[in-house]
Amino acid sequence: MQDRQFQALSKKVDELIELCGELDRENRSLKRDAESWQSERQQLVDRSELAKGKVEAMITRLKALEHET
Repeated sequence: MQDRQFQALSKKVDELIELCGELDRENRSLKRDAESWQSERQQLVDRSELAKGKVEAMITRLKALEHET
């Protein structure tokens, strides 16, 4: 009887070890994805700021032209 219990416990420990490995791999993958998304987000924010600056400069030039005429 004890041998069966030990085998069952050993099997459960092996399953938990495998599950921990799977969760570790998934966690690493999710962290890589999060870093990639953060980098992409920063690039988009930078581009948005650049576009905003260009639009503001165009508006300023248009207003200056408007006052010249």
